[in-house]
Amino acid sequence: MRKPLAAALLALVITGAGAAPAVAEPRSAAGAGTAATASGTATVQAVDFAGTVSLSNCSGSVVRFPRSADGDPALVLTNGHCLETGFPEPGEVVVGQSSSRSFGLLDSAGTRVATLRASKVAYSTMTDTDVTIYQLTRTYAQIRSSYGINALTLADTHPVAGTAIKVVSGYWKRIYSCAVDGFVYRLKEGDWTWKDSVRYTSACNTIGGTSGSPVIDNATGKVVAVNNTGNEDGGTCTVNNPCEVDANGKVTVRQGINYAEETYLIPACFGTGNQLDLSASGCALPKP
Repeated sequence: MRKPLAAALLALVITGAGAAPAVAEPRSAAGAGTAATASGTATVQAVDFAGTVSLSNCSGSVVRFPRSADGDPALVLTNGHCLETGFPEPGEVVVGQSSSRSFGLLDSAGTRVATLRASKVAYSTMTDTDVTIYQLTRTYAQIRSSYGINALTLADTHPVAGTAIKVVSGYWKRIYSCAVDGFVYRLKEGDWTWKDSVRYTSACNTIGGTSGSPVIDNATGKVVAVNNTGNEDGGTCTVNNPCEVDANGKVTVRQGINYAEETYLIPACFGTGNQLDLSASGCALPKP
C-alpha cells in the first residue's frame, strides 16, 4: 500500500525521484476541455495538479460525478487505507463517519493555495476496492469562486487497456506517465482482496505517499481509477507485495509493478446533492 514510508524517502534520495517532473500545460480555471485543432481533430487533454490535494499521509483529489451540481458539497477521493482512523477491516464499510480532516488544495503548478476541510467520511472501504470519499464543508462553486479551481470528474465507464494515463500525486507534487497494461481479476494484499484492479505499465513506478492519487485518462481528463499499491519486494500476497489471482486461482507476482482501483462504479452510488445511496439502481459498492 502506497503510504509514505522511510523506505520511500530513502528511495527518493537514492534515485532522485524527488525531482519535480515536467508538467503539462496548465488547465484554465474553466476546466481542462479537450482542445480542437484547426482541422477539427481533438488533441490530448492537458493534465496537471489543479484539483488534486495533499493529505497528511496520502494523495487525493477533489472530484465530482457526471450529474453533480455546482452547489453540491464537494468531495475528496483517496484510498480506504488512507482513512485517518486506520485501515478498514476486510468486510468493513464506513459510512457517514464524522471527520474534520484537512486537505491542501493544489493549483495547476502544484502550489498549495488553500486548506479544505471535511465534514464527514461519506464512504470508505478496503473490500473489493480501496477507496475513501470525504464530503467537504464547501461546495464546488465556492471552491471555484475562491481559487479558480475545478473538481476532476469521475468517468462512469470502465477504463480501457492501452489507455495513456497519468497518476498525479498531491503529496509529492509528482506526475507519473504510463498506460493501462491490463486488468487483474483479483488483487490480494495481506488480508484484503480487490476486484478488477488496474495494472500499470512499468513506467508508473509510484512510491509511498502516492496512495489515493487520481489516475487520469490523458484523452478525456477524467479520473478512471485511484492509485493504491504495488509489489515492492517480490513477495507473494503480503502487505506491500500484492499478487494477481486469475479466475482459475493461478497466482502471479510482478515485482516492481503498480496498481490502481477502478472508480467507474462510484457515480451510480451517489444521487442528488452528492448524497450516498447504496440502494440506488446500478450501485455495486460493498454495503455495511
